[in-house]
Amino acid sequence: MREIILDIETSGLDYKEGHRIIEIGCIELNQKEVGSHFHQYINPLKNLTDENIKIHGITNEFLEDKPLFEDVADKFLNFIEDSQIIAHNANFDVGFLNYELEKVSKPQIAKDRVLDTVVIARNRFPGQQVNLDALVKKLKVNSLVDREFHGALKDAKILTDVYLELQGINQMGLELNERNAEDLKLSGELNLKPIVLTKDETEAHKEFIKNNVPNSNWAKIDKNYE
Repeated sequence: MREIILDIETSGLDYKEGHRIIEIGCIELNQKEVGSHFHQYINPLKNLTDENIKIHGITNEFLEDKPLFEDVADKFLNFIEDSQIIAHNANFDVGFLNYELEKVSKPQIAKDRVLDTVVIARNRFPGQQVNLDALVKKLKVNSLVDREFHGALKDAKILTDVYLELQGINQMGLELNERNAEDLKLSGELNLKPIVLTKDETEAHKEFIKNNVPNSNWAKIDKNYE
């Protein structure tokens, strides 16, 4: 089964007020294993406010030379194909995307192919916060993604781990084959391999014991063998 983890960044909270998509990030899952990704910045033909820029760090100057949505719509649709869409607060993301797709006369994303991780998280943690940051802590997701600013691809990466954890799948090791998994050493894993000293190291150790710990059991044993 192919699934697409999806996130977007926008110029504001409501497309009905003229706000537009400025970034799309998607990550492919094939049988719950991470595959390829799609990432695109988009010129919204609209100036972003300072308040908006503080959220994602994307500036008007940065977006000036980026393509319009209509220029990347086919590329986006070709990537998602007919796969199930996984999004956090999916009504927001899919609402914006369908608005943009309708404007350029492209097929919209049907509601029955969308899975909202907010719904899953609320069933798992009733009455608790279920934003991405809260879920990362609750599920103990080991995310190395910098969250100083929001970003579509960054949030899609985090959501991928959160979604897999919500499904009962531990993300660690998904991209490792059996040999790599065997070679993987965790920082807290005990090293039980025997340490074998060379002849020179053994003699040096004996000399150290004689000179520095003369009354130790090791010194007495060495003296008995002299």
